[in-house]
Amino acid sequence: MYFPALRRTQAGRGKKANMNCMAVHIAGSAPVSNRSKFTVSPGGCSPQERQPHVLEGRNLKMRNQEQTPEGLDQAVRSRDQIIVRTSIIGIVANVFLAAFKAAIGILSHSIAVTLDAVNNLSDALSSVITIIGAKLANRRPDKKHPLGHGRTEYLSAMIVAALVLYAGITSAVESVKKIIVPETPDYSIVSLLIIAVAVVVKILLGKYFIKKGKEAGSGALEASGADASFDAILSLSVLACAVLFKVAGISLEAFVGVAISIFIIKSGVEMMMETLDDIIGKRPDEEMVREIKRLINDEPDVRGAYDLFINNYGPERDYASVHIELPDTMTVEDVDMITRRLQRKIYDGTGVILTGVGVYSYNTKDDEAAKIRNKVMETVMEHDWALQVHAFHADTKKHLMRFDVVFSFDIEPDEGRAIIQKEIKELYPDYTLQITSDVDIS
Repeated sequence: MYFPALRRTQAGRGKKANMNCMAVHIAGSAPVSNRSKFTVSPGGCSPQERQPHVLEGRNLKMRNQEQTPEGLDQAVRSRDQIIVRTSIIGIVANVFLAAFKAAIGILSHSIAVTLDAVNNLSDALSSVITIIGAKLANRRPDKKHPLGHGRTEYLSAMIVAALVLYAGITSAVESVKKIIVPETPDYSIVSLLIIAVAVVVKILLGKYFIKKGKEAGSGALEASGADASFDAILSLSVLACAVLFKVAGISLEAFVGVAISIFIIKSGVEMMMETLDDIIGKRPDEEMVREIKRLINDEPDVRGAYDLFINNYGPERDYASVHIELPDTMTVEDVDMITRRLQRKIYDGTGVILTGVGVYSYNTKDDEAAKIRNKVMETVMEHDWALQVHAFHADTKKHLMRFDVVFSFDIEPDEGRAIIQKEIKELYPDYTLQITSDVDIS
């Protein structure tokens, strides 16, 4: 089996990862046949053994570089350096902005500017959390965590999102207080200039964080960049209120603060939900699915690919297993060669490590089984909630039949299986049926 190995661990050898599991059912063009099944379990490797691949502009791009331990270590160090360097820049910038805004807020008696300063301090804290999360996520696998600590970075992104949410709620509370008990602000030209500079700095900082976050594949950095962009809007509204007060003597900063607080709260909730999706498990990226489908089906001997499970253990840490359909004339040595070749191709093309390959064999000599399969597929696929039939096997001598059906979310799997069981039993009363239900989660 191909692994871009720096070192191997026992985790994953013949075992299926049990968390954050996503399945993709890839329709193949397999001829009608009688099939049996056996499994190849190539083993596993640690998250540190793979070189991160970059999905630039959501387009899959291979890095056709020699897979060496030195190159792998360099890739990990490079990502870590990007996150740390970017976060340090954010810490320094936010601390300076917070100091200036706090001074202006206190001197001018402006609640909006003071809250803006507090928000900048929370941004600095977010950057500290991002650095800690990146360091923890890149720790080497150990006996207790054999697949690494990559998901720690999702937790740091969750904390950043929580800070954004907290900042929004705090701003809303303080703004409402100032509506109830208003206080007349006193802005100077210097304070307005400093706020204007802060707006520009925050806009640039937000774009920089988002760019570096995408470059490093860091959700925490992207969350911090989004937060900085929200802060720029907040500071801009404060500046607009200050100018309005200087020109017309109208103070709207408390009302604007409430509106902005609602916007920040909404953004914090969205950021938190997105990070929760990563932790809980979500559908895999469509472009990656299509690329894996293409790579598998490009193999001349492969007649179909099914049940592709992708397990994510942090940014750029994806493990997968799949079933492929092969001719029953192939030897175990032939199967071993093709599975190794597929593992190499899929890793080079997508960065996903294929840890296990199951095989469905199809029999090209049993015409009766082929006819049965045609009729079964025709019957099952008449239902809109039946999305795919695969893993079909019929023993015409022993009158045994088994196959898998992928059900949509429009029907309970047990209900759909019962309906299909009844229909097929009416067609083939002498056969013993074994129908396995699969759920469409791709």
